[in-house]
Amino acid sequence: MDFEQADAINQAIRLLTLRHRARAATLLAPLGLHTGQEALLLELARSGPMIQAQLSGALGCEPPSVTLMTKKLEASGHIRRAPAPNDKRASVVELTESGRQLAEEVKRVWRDLAEETVAGLSERTVAELPGLLATLTGNVDSRRRGTD
Repeated sequence: MDFEQADAINQAIRLLTLRHRARAATLLAPLGLHTGQEALLLELARSGPMIQAQLSGALGCEPPSVTLMTKKLEASGHIRRAPAPNDKRASVVELTESGRQLAEEVKRVWRDLAEETVAGLSERTVAELPGLLATLTGNVDSRRRGTD
């Protein structure tokens, strides 16, 4: 691959990431959420209660980030944390009723954002997009872990 093609690919991914995150922030702000918190809520809505370490793995972010998000969401009444039954050092995180309602609002925002993002693409391209993006993510992840 020549530099021009590589540059075009990398710039497109970088700009999409920046603009998608900024648009998500704009759409989530009226719900009182910051980017990242919506992913935590959606993961709990999808998977049910889990310990913070599992949540960190599911979200692909560092444990301190999950701790900060859970503290803020707990303070706002959207989640609750309790000691894990088998490990008092670990906390189980679960949605409250308020959190379940908020997760439904986040799903609406997430649908709107996805529709905005793929506007103008064919149905076939939209259907193929999650697989393509997962492949790109896997490619970057395997290199980051040093599994060339």
